[in-house]
Amino acid sequence: MKAKLGSKAQKFLDRIDEKEAVRIMKAIEKLEKEPPEGDILKMKARIGYWLRLGGIRVLFEKGEKELLVTNIDHRGQV
Repeated sequence: MKAKLGSKAQKFLDRIDEKEAVRIMKAIEKLEKEPPEGDILKMKARIGYWLRLGGIRVLFEKGEKELLVTNIDHRGQV
């Protein structure tokens, strides 16, 4: 399964420092594995899942062939 970044997710990665962006991208790569690795929970109010990375949340949806990362932001902002 291949991960694709949405526009909100890409904007967040562009505005943070490179070290933090690399850490987030490594975690997203682990989501591509079968089964996905990480602290993943299914969202209750929306369709999709979220990955917890300390104070950062990565929101994503799983398709049959690709994984769409819809948003990445700090815990209180998502």
